[in-house]
Amino acid sequence: MSQTLRIIVLYAAMLTAIALVGFVQSWPLALSILNLCLISAIMALGVNMQWGYGGLFNVGIMGFAALGGVAGVLVSLQPRPEAWAAGGAGLFASLLALGVTIVLVAWLRPRLPKRIRGIATFAIVIAGYFTMRSFFGPAVDAIEAQDPAQFGNIGGAGLPIILSWIVGGLFAAGAAWLIARIALGLRSDYLAIATLGISEIVLAILKNEDWLARGVKNAAGLDRPVPYEVDLQINKTFMNFADTIGMDPVTASTVFVRLCYAGLFLAVLAIILWLAERALHSPWGRMMRAIRDNRDAAEAMGKDVVRRHRQIFILGSGVVGVAGAMLVTLDGQFTPGTYNPLRFTFLIWVMVIVGGSGNNWGAILGGFLIWFTWVQAENWAPMGMELITSGMADGNALKSHLLDAAPHMRLFIMGLVLLLTLRFFPKGLIPEQIRR
Repeated sequence: MSQTLRIIVLYAAMLTAIALVGFVQSWPLALSILNLCLISAIMALGVNMQWGYGGLFNVGIMGFAALGGVAGVLVSLQPRPEAWAAGGAGLFASLLALGVTIVLVAWLRPRLPKRIRGIATFAIVIAGYFTMRSFFGPAVDAIEAQDPAQFGNIGGAGLPIILSWIVGGLFAAGAAWLIARIALGLRSDYLAIATLGISEIVLAILKNEDWLARGVKNAAGLDRPVPYEVDLQINKTFMNFADTIGMDPVTASTVFVRLCYAGLFLAVLAIILWLAERALHSPWGRMMRAIRDNRDAAEAMGKDVVRRHRQIFILGSGVVGVAGAMLVTLDGQFTPGTYNPLRFTFLIWVMVIVGGSGNNWGAILGGFLIWFTWVQAENWAPMGMELITSGMADGNALKSHLLDAAPHMRLFIMGLVLLLTLRFFPKGLIPEQIRR
């Protein structure tokens, strides 16, 4: 089977599975799965850039996704003038102290004798830290005291949330640049540990800094780029349309809104895929694969491996940040407590491996397949256990145990999917195709 035919067949099968959910269960559920599959596919594309193009093992995916989520809050929430009046000056003063510290270190280090350079740098950093904290602490306390039950944060820019998709990508790319300066010289296994640790640090900050995005209190009521269902349900034109297609107004409004989201997400996915394909098949993409396959040979040919790794790490993280902002847009709220690095990072990596690392079409297919399986496994597991235990008597201890364990079968099913794929399709369902 040719690569093109394989892509067509597998994508048709995936879309058919989603359509069957609509016919058998409900169309709102099917479209909800479709939207999350589209966001998962974008995340998988970002990770595929890092791993499939450059061979970088990033386990800090959820940290970059959370930075995209923060962008949704800071862009779309209405500003809080009273919070800025209470602590804005202190925030700016602390930011100024941080900037002065960085400039002093950068300016003085080259001009100091080597024997005192380290001590002087340490002293400047410590002095700058305590100066910054002297402004930052009181400012944060003042902001968080402003109606903490409902707000207690600085708010946002009051702009359309769709702009946060770009800002989220920039936030994640900026964090990736900083991490790349520190960690990209590490060996692959140490890089994985470093990115996981940094991701945990980012999430810990977001959970505890209430003044920024309300922390674990969650920021709800974010702006939407699509109409509200309640507005559609009182619109006479839409009500007539729902009657025409034979659907009740509540279901029709839900389907319409989720179709709008799907259209927006699909457009973003198409743009990123087009750019990713152009990059992959360009001389730059061939160079990245050469570095991935044999770093030493690439260095011997005069390629700046660290710089290229930095580029692909920033690009991939930026794509993940875009997906994180889209996820918050779909949810309508930012909930830092739901970002579970170990669970969801595992899922994103399974998407890339099952779909086919190094192949953008494979990464997208993996995003669809794995998220679809993850969602539907919640229904499949109890049904399977009911079938397995159907011949056992009621009250049987083993039957009760198996039925109680059914909700926890998700991870087993995901592991089974990964195991079968690696056994029969070791390079993924749509493997990388090298053009020579």
